[in-house]
Amino acid sequence: MATTELIELAIKASEHAHVPYSHFPIGAALVTKEGQIFTGCNIENASFGLTNCGERTAIFKAVSEGYKDFSELIVYGRTEEPVSPCGACRQVMAEFFEKDMPVTLVSKHKTTVEMTVGELLPYSFTDLT
Repeated sequence: MATTELIELAIKASEHAHVPYSHFPIGAALVTKEGQIFTGCNIENASFGLTNCGERTAIFKAVSEGYKDFSELIVYGRTEEPVSPCGACRQVMAEFFEKDMPVTLVSKHKTTVEMTVGELLPYSFTDLT
């Protein structure tokens, strides 16, 4: 379950978002099984397909530092209700996270919804080799 500290880290990460087009900041806090925390925010580009979401930013930062075992992800959006990650983020989660890993979605009112990666994307592209 998401701690207040992790939620605050995700909120703080959203403050670094570069969102001149959508004005929709997202922040994420990802915890490794070793207890390391990586944060991320969304970074938009005028060519919108080149935009990177906050969840993927945190995941890519962790993986680029050699971490591949994760225990929890918090995703914060400045929204009335918690919002679900996009399809690309869900597939990246399925690539790097266990299906039963908790993902906590947080609204601007700190309302939370906890789901697993498997619940977010039950039919992911995995084990295709």
